[in-house]
Amino acid sequence: MKRRTIAARSNWESIVASQGLTYHHVAGRPYWNETSFYEFSAREIDNLEEATNQLHQMCLAAVQRVIDEDLFARLRISAPAATLVRRTWEAEPPAIYGRFDLAYDGAQIKLLEYNADTPTALVEAAVVQWYWMKDNFPGCDQFNSIHERLIAKWKELLSYCGTPLYFAGVDDAAHEDLMTLTYLADTAQQAGHRVTLLDMAEIGYDHDSYHFVAPTREPIRSIFKLYPWEWMVAEEFA
Repeated sequence: MKRRTIAARSNWESIVASQGLTYHHVAGRPYWNETSFYEFSAREIDNLEEATNQLHQMCLAAVQRVIDEDLFARLRISAPAATLVRRTWEAEPPAIYGRFDLAYDGAQIKLLEYNADTPTALVEAAVVQWYWMKDNFPGCDQFNSIHERLIAKWKELLSYCGTPLYFAGVDDAAHEDLMTLTYLADTAQQAGHRVTLLDMAEIGYDHDSYHFVAPTREPIRSIFKLYPWEWMVAEEFA
């Protein structure tokens, strides 16, 4: 693994904004930095991929242990929420994507965080850095098939999901959540889904039919939410 320095593209701000990274500056400071990059060998990429797959399986095993040994209280998960966790674990609804934050020095790989609930950095990883590489190193390749894999996953779920398929979140100050949702919805639409974006505050509940509903009063049967579970269980209708 080698860290390289490079000059930023002269019009990088307008380029990345056109690709969805409208939050390239946060609090007046650059969020997107393309003056350095990391170069990996094929073996290093293989090792990182293998380690990530192993870590995913270890995390699933950890959740299974929490359920089997009823360790929810140690994780400050309330009893009502624990019931929902167990029900969901047994039902196995499909997972779309998560984000591993790893520490790596070229030899040792350590998990810092597995964000499988509200993972962002998707626009940057799936779109912006790919086009950055194409502009700077058109003859090179990148271990990156996020975009294609997302579309393939949504295609698998065409018969599983209801119509429309909703995408809900909040419009944060940096618009990162909104752009992540918009991009995800676009990949689902490319896969053949009819999609609708919602703000979390627009979700209602019909007490007669026992359905969560959209502003149109249409029942919400399938939804992807970019909103922390710990916030959701504290909501009035939790």
